[in-house]
Amino acid sequence: MPKPETSVTIAVGETEVSGLHIRPEQPLATLVVAHGAGAGMEHPFLRGFAEAMADEGVATLRFNFPYREAGRRFPDRPPLAIATWRAVMDKAAELSDTEPVWAAGKSFGGRMASMAVAEGMPARGLVYLGYPLHAPGKPEKLRDEHLYGVTAPMLFLQGTRDTFATPSLLEGVVEKIGPTATLQWSEGGDHSFAVKGVKRTPAEVGASLAPAVAAFLRTHS
Repeated sequence: MPKPETSVTIAVGETEVSGLHIRPEQPLATLVVAHGAGAGMEHPFLRGFAEAMADEGVATLRFNFPYREAGRRFPDRPPLAIATWRAVMDKAAELSDTEPVWAAGKSFGGRMASMAVAEGMPARGLVYLGYPLHAPGKPEKLRDEHLYGVTAPMLFLQGTRDTFATPSLLEGVVEKIGPTATLQWSEGGDHSFAVKGVKRTPAEVGASLAPAVAAFLRTHS
């Protein structure tokens, strides 16, 4: 059964973005969730994930980046994306009670969250739903330098067939980060966590990630 969502508006400088808030009773944490480059906060994958997180006792706040809010195709540059993350985390803190507030994101959204935290944005920890370590076919250009300055707990959930992260390279990055980083593989999953031969809707795929995320939050909250 779909969980009730509350629409919120978040000011980012002189513009505004939309958000969707799901809050179960007495949540153990609030998880702010950003979308990937090609889809907004209402994508079934993120909706399924957020509803499943509510079943796990975790509140969520999904949001659109300004480019998506304006109907543009190309993602915002990092300064604006990071400013958006800061504004949304502030809003999440207002909506929360005493529970910790975490930052999470699919691909681009997660990477921008990590950059924001590396630049000082407060967050109890980070969850990456498919970290874009490199562009497909370009493993020589890693997007990892800022990760080594993040001291908060980090969970990398990654498909073994994800073309945005060569497994051996991601394993090396996580090992270099140290004990604050945890890597959990989704066997056979691609960048959207779809598995060949397994018929699941995007909402079901997103929901399937919730138990691992909730377990990580319980361990570190």
